[in-house]
Amino acid sequence: MAQPPILPGPAPSSPAARMPAPPPAATDLPDRSDLPLDRLVNAALARITAGISPLALPAAYLDWGMHLALSPGKQLELVRKAQRKMTRFALYAAGCAAQGGQGSTCIEPLAQDRRFSDPAWQQPPFNLIHQAFLLTQQWWHNATTHVRGVSPHHEAVVEFTTRQILDIFAPSNFLATNPVALQRTMAEHGMNLVRGFGNVIEDWQRNLLGRPPAGAEKFRVGEALATTPGKVVLRNRLIELIQYAPATDTVQAKPILIVPAWIMKYYILDLSARNSLVRYLVERGHTVFIISWKNPDYGDRDLGFDDYRRLGVMAALDAVSAVCGGQKVHAAGYCLGGTLLSVAAAAMARDGDDRLASLTLLAGQTDFSEAGELTLFIDENQVTFLEDMMWEQGFLDTRQMAGAFQILRSNDLIWSRMMQDYIAGERAPMIDLMAWNADQTRMPYRMHSEYLRRLFLDNDLAEGRFRVDGQPVALTDLRMPVFAVGTEWDHVAPWHSVFKIIRLTDTDVTFLLTSGGHNAGIVSEPGHDRRHFRIAHHREHDPYIDPDRWLEQQPQQAGSWWPAWTEWLEKIGGDRIVPPPMGNAAAGYPPLADAPGSYVREPNPYRP
Repeated sequence: MAQPPILPGPAPSSPAARMPAPPPAATDLPDRSDLPLDRLVNAALARITAGISPLALPAAYLDWGMHLALSPGKQLELVRKAQRKMTRFALYAAGCAAQGGQGSTCIEPLAQDRRFSDPAWQQPPFNLIHQAFLLTQQWWHNATTHVRGVSPHHEAVVEFTTRQILDIFAPSNFLATNPVALQRTMAEHGMNLVRGFGNVIEDWQRNLLGRPPAGAEKFRVGEALATTPGKVVLRNRLIELIQYAPATDTVQAKPILIVPAWIMKYYILDLSARNSLVRYLVERGHTVFIISWKNPDYGDRDLGFDDYRRLGVMAALDAVSAVCGGQKVHAAGYCLGGTLLSVAAAAMARDGDDRLASLTLLAGQTDFSEAGELTLFIDENQVTFLEDMMWEQGFLDTRQMAGAFQILRSNDLIWSRMMQDYIAGERAPMIDLMAWNADQTRMPYRMHSEYLRRLFLDNDLAEGRFRVDGQPVALTDLRMPVFAVGTEWDHVAPWHSVFKIIRLTDTDVTFLLTSGGHNAGIVSEPGHDRRHFRIAHHREHDPYIDPDRWLEQQPQQAGSWWPAWTEWLEKIGGDRIVPPPMGNAAAGYPPLADAPGSYVREPNPYRP
């Protein structure tokens, strides 16, 4: 199989970028010589299974099935539960018949389940259909959980997979059993289905040609998105560093450096003018820098976690310090960018580098022992399978990542969308956040393998085994104040996991919990409807409290969390000064291009 060409990176533009990278230790390099035939077979198989190991799921179900077969007490309990549910359903059906078709429901959907919220679901026979489905779903939850002897990981995989299979057959997903869809079809004499078929054809064509979703064309980077004025002041083979132009006569003395996750385009924090966190900070009088990561290709396959730390965080920090005259820096990391920033900050603290004034983690985890449903896709079997797939192609493709995130919220991102687009025949209006979500990035082979193993599988950072320059780093070395933000419905970085930064550090931590999910909770501009948050300050010597007790003790405040964060920054920000110049040519950081730069616009050479 012919390999894609190795594309040269842009020429470095600063002294830091021109420094040769130290060769990684031989023991840290991915092993490409270990039975390459096996790897090629697994890589070929991965194309068929969309990157999901064919052994992981059978192993989980075998563990569950064997232990259930050897648990007669659990089997009897499930029989009794089935009998009680059938009796409850029969009484409900009888009550509906006696009351002209309606009766008190025998089971309520979960709070986040909106599939059956329309009043049409309370009319016969659809009330019986959806109640029977919910009772069946509840029984299977009981059947797949609390079976003695099953490993916690296998139990979680079986419960999650069974729920996903049941959701495929939910009555809301079919025209014949969905009263809302039937009413629309009758009212429009089937024209909704004609429009829906047209949407099917359009989506199929777009997917085949590698084009973005319908409506995304009007959200162009640099025109409708990422429009805050600024300059690229550093470019190396991995990042462009953007410095934003000041919007006030004076600014806070300490600048802000934002480190987004390398698995996303940076401009989620600079979307439209109305909901750009970057613009909000600039208009509040902050000097803001942000990293724009290069979308890696085959030639970047051996870039590792330490390359992202050196060429990303540390190179950007050198540039910020040079531009801002050596001022200490407020560093903020989003998602895995927060994890990377935490590693860099811990290494700096260990080595006596005190350039950070504060550390902010936006939905960023430092302990991965309870990293949520995303860990269902991460075990030794699955990681090995992914490594073999990436070993052949050199990176993890965008569509392979997107599928995993969609499965985590299949009811919202798959089934409800299909009903809306293909049955109702109406596309939801494209918004800036949806357009950003479709503009995905790849991840290099070595980097993805290292962070899956060292962070998700082994939890090295939280347990003090993560090494930088050959020596371990510890979050307990951090002495700067920390601000951590969790989101209530986060499927990627659950807030209970983000909360652990309080236990892992020996410094003052301000923890804020905001409404929303992993993306919409962070992009939560002032004036946004129905937003709220809770906030509390944990001093270095305060006793630890668990997250659930913390939640009970903190009052809910209405509105966006952005003002609370900027007020915190300003309290420790020092004096206001005249804005620094754009770049510093004398120090090797001249302005190179207008924001948003070139890396964020790079076309995907691997689209069909």
